[in-house]
Amino acid sequence: MYKYLFSPVTINKLTVKNRIAYPSLGLLYSYDGKLNDRYVNYYKERAEGGAGIVTVGPVGVDWIGSGFLALSIADDSAVEPFSKLTQIMRDAGTSPFIQLFHAGRYSHPILINNEQPLGPSPVYSPYSKTTPREMTKEDIRTVQKAFADAARRAKDAGFAGIEIIGSAGYLICQFLSPLTNQREDEYGGSFENRTRFAREVIEMCREAVGPDQALTIRMAGNDFVPGSNTEEDAPAIAKVYEAAGVDAINVTGGWHETRVPQLPMELPRGGLAFLALKVKKAVTVPVFASNRITSPDDAEKLLADGYADLVNLGRVLIADPEWPNKAKEGKADEIRPCVACSQGCTDQIFVGQPVFCVGNPRAGFEAERKIEAAGAPKKVLVAGAGPAGLEAAVTAAQRGHDVSLYEKSWDIGGQLWLAGAPPHKNEIWEFIRYYSAMLDKTGVKVHLNTEVTVDLVKEQAPDHVIVAEGAKPLVPPISGVDGPEVLNAWEVLSENPLLGRRVAIIGGGSVGLETALFVAHKGVLTPEVVHFLMAYEAMEPERIRRLMFEGSCEVTVFEMLDKVGKDVGKSTKWVLFDNLRRFGIKTKTNAKVLSIENGTLTWEKDGERESEAFDTVILASGSVPKQDLSSALEAAGIPCTRVGDCTSIGRINDAIHGGFLAALAI
Repeated sequence: MYKYLFSPVTINKLTVKNRIAYPSLGLLYSYDGKLNDRYVNYYKERAEGGAGIVTVGPVGVDWIGSGFLALSIADDSAVEPFSKLTQIMRDAGTSPFIQLFHAGRYSHPILINNEQPLGPSPVYSPYSKTTPREMTKEDIRTVQKAFADAARRAKDAGFAGIEIIGSAGYLICQFLSPLTNQREDEYGGSFENRTRFAREVIEMCREAVGPDQALTIRMAGNDFVPGSNTEEDAPAIAKVYEAAGVDAINVTGGWHETRVPQLPMELPRGGLAFLALKVKKAVTVPVFASNRITSPDDAEKLLADGYADLVNLGRVLIADPEWPNKAKEGKADEIRPCVACSQGCTDQIFVGQPVFCVGNPRAGFEAERKIEAAGAPKKVLVAGAGPAGLEAAVTAAQRGHDVSLYEKSWDIGGQLWLAGAPPHKNEIWEFIRYYSAMLDKTGVKVHLNTEVTVDLVKEQAPDHVIVAEGAKPLVPPISGVDGPEVLNAWEVLSENPLLGRRVAIIGGGSVGLETALFVAHKGVLTPEVVHFLMAYEAMEPERIRRLMFEGSCEVTVFEMLDKVGKDVGKSTKWVLFDNLRRFGIKTKTNAKVLSIENGTLTWEKDGERESEAFDTVILASGSVPKQDLSSALEAAGIPCTRVGDCTSIGRINDAIHGGFLAALAI
């Protein structure tokens, strides 16, 4: 079915069974640099899922370059535990790789006992918020030797492939870039000098592991930082790597400090694969493509179109480690999706917490959250087909229970439809696609347009009831909220009604801001029109760009707190705020709305009252749990389990994980 995706590929003397690679991703399952059972269980499941390559990492080559948040292979004591892991991974059918890591100026002082990070030059890092100490020649030799020693240990530990990290703005990138390398010796200045550090690292690693060991490097195809290297520079850098002795080149996007989204939904699927193609044209070794490659069809097309020789499935394999097996078996519709939300992965890393997955309750909990057959199958009734009810129904059915799912509306999905409505958020609807397939596969009996009542439950007489009745919009105590010009965010996102020119949104949390973008996006140029105008040079590029962000509505957001977006994840907040700026959305903070009268909003800010007229007012003040059914069942003496927003208002992961755990408890 997938001719190219499941064909073998050779890297040096290593034959990889298919073109699917799981790249290095930080997990933070330990804080001492050592492997533990949680890491082993996680990697074992990704290996068993069918990927040709599974990369362990990042793995630090020394202390100052990685601190305590990365795994470490900085001394010989690490060889034995990594040997056990590689054997487990080989037995599971994958080629285990390791990524050797040094952050350079990206090391946070707090992670290295407040030592000063190292860098090629003392150039301030907005990522680690510190200025590194310029590396001496002795420092350079020490770090290069640390890479070579780590490579030798990795080979001794049984890794089939060894990858050097030269991407994301880490140390090798810092030497390559004229922005961060301002040295005047043989390691700075000219292109030859700026590539010298990386070239010598590769050569020393090659000498340490011998000619037959697969040795690769991960590189930035474009730093996406003004004044740094671009996709025009990447091919020449890749040629240096190939000449120095690497057997494959893994191409990804930009640095951590870039203002170009690399991972969120704003990046189109496969949107950075062109960077791999630029490199592939310049070298003869295999090339990996990266970033937002989500479906088997997407992956196959990239390979068929010649963008790359292998594809990286990173967060995709956090969401579903069985992605390769399911694709190979013709079960792509059963792949649990990665929706690029970043909430359980990147956001967690940025706050120093272990990675989980919003949509996969087992990611990071492989040992303790197993789906096992129920000892005594029961008749289970699930009320509500939002994410919590859907996960509960599917998981209960997988355990062998007889499950019936009831939903009062015309389709499954619940608030997923709302969450996926704003611009660039449509990926969330992939959950609906997945659950639709899984309901069918697991034999759950689905009853749409059917509201669950006490009488229905009594009539069906289930052994267990799970209630996922969701939430309803919170109506704030503001005079005039029942006026004809007032809508709530749920109505706007679900029905896309005609709005007036001037729109006010009350509530500056994530829902209010996403609704603001939804409204501001009305009337802007579509991607197809932009492509047409650019291709035919119909207008100046700047005029086209302006029309991409000038729609039919002017939007102002009112928030009582001192800041908007306080509930937005750290790794995606900047993207959201950039979009608010691009669309000209105004925000008023510390603004308590007092009344709405014929479209005129009156609010209080710093003790002063102000008023302004709007054509449409949208309430985005949050939501409250619905407990009508669960309370009625309890009053009737029928026990039930509440899951999702009807217990307390949370995020999608609270709903999905809660539904999963409720099904395990039956």
